[in-house]
Amino acid sequence: MATYDLTPRIGPNLDRHLVFPLLEFLQERQLYPDEQILKAKIELLNKTNMVDYAMDIHKSLYRTDDVPQDMVDRRVEVVARLKALEDAAAPLVTFLQNPNAVQELRADKQYNLQMLNDRYQIGPDQIEALYQYAKFQFECGNYSGAADYLYQYRALCTNSERSLSALWGKLAAEILMQNWDIALEELNRLKEIIDSKSFSSPLNQVQSRIWLMHWSLFIFFNHDNGRTQIIDLFNQDKYLNAIQTSAPHLLRYLATAFIVNKRRRPQFKEFIKVIQQDQCSYKDPITEFLACVYVNYEFDGAQKKMKECEEVILNDPFLGKRVEEGNFSTVPLKDEFLENARLFIFETYCRIHQRIDMGVLFEKLNLNYEEGERWIVNLIRNSKLDAKIDSETGTVIMEPNQPNVYEQLIDHTKALQGRTYKLVGQLLEPAQAQPAR
Repeated sequence: MATYDLTPRIGPNLDRHLVFPLLEFLQERQLYPDEQILKAKIELLNKTNMVDYAMDIHKSLYRTDDVPQDMVDRRVEVVARLKALEDAAAPLVTFLQNPNAVQELRADKQYNLQMLNDRYQIGPDQIEALYQYAKFQFECGNYSGAADYLYQYRALCTNSERSLSALWGKLAAEILMQNWDIALEELNRLKEIIDSKSFSSPLNQVQSRIWLMHWSLFIFFNHDNGRTQIIDLFNQDKYLNAIQTSAPHLLRYLATAFIVNKRRRPQFKEFIKVIQQDQCSYKDPITEFLACVYVNYEFDGAQKKMKECEEVILNDPFLGKRVEEGNFSTVPLKDEFLENARLFIFETYCRIHQRIDMGVLFEKLNLNYEEGERWIVNLIRNSKLDAKIDSETGTVIMEPNQPNVYEQLIDHTKALQGRTYKLVGQLLEPAQAQPAR
């Protein structure tokens, strides 16, 4: 289902190295002709230093053992440049590889710079060489070495812009090595810098938020607690505004996180309003499913969208992660999504009906009668459903559930307090940004 493939929208917001895992996934799923994917890979590789990889793909694409002379020349150039950068960074690399010497470093960067210059004759040129060497290593595909050198460079760097660039590089390297815990730490560190008032300009700040959210998809759909944390990040006002204005396709991932995460219901109601508002700018089967259930109450439409959602998940590089279990391959998120989607349809259907024909209901849930009856029995048994089954008439009878007035009052008060706090913050922010006179 290449119709709903978001790679063309996501790719421009990623480092080119982060696009390779997406292309690998698309090639595995055969969403595009193999030749088209290989050409896209070569086009990406031509802008990196991964010349050997580009040569291998060229041989595979054109079924030949020969490679163009410009690739051979490029390889010689890359090797020579790598050696030159290695020599330039050698004094600082040697120092950093000496445990006794590293113990002399302190938290004070200015002290460290002075100490390195006085005792080891290591100055700004060698520190800059370390950055260039780390960046070149990254472009060559040596992500482990790049991550180490970028971490060490940031400990010595006093230029905030260059330090920020190194942090982006470190985050990309950790993602590509699939070090999800470390990558999450770097992501949070980067978010703090982006959200700080000292950021260069509002336009750059918004663009950086958009990049951060795109890069975070790798982490959130692989980290154990990622589906909760993606809601924490994407649902913040400033980030949600960035999504709505510049990257509405990210609503697919926030919608999926809400559907598979049952503990976020208070925020979920507000998110439905966003889905409703942004139907003109972006929609896919996942967002349309929510609109069918919670906006239009079209249960037949929701049933059709569920089938399309399954295909979207299987063909999405972030949602369609496969887990090998013996001789079988499964997509855990797909099963969770479909289970919760059925529950969403059921809960909404139950709110507007007191007595429900099970045959009609199971048809809307894409379940046969036996599976559906067992599913409802489990819901009642696990206290997820306040109802009883009338076997004689084949219906589910919903128990009346009168809302508690006091609980409603508390919920509305909490919401009002939160909106007041945000409003005060927005009013004070311009005043705080003005320099003291």
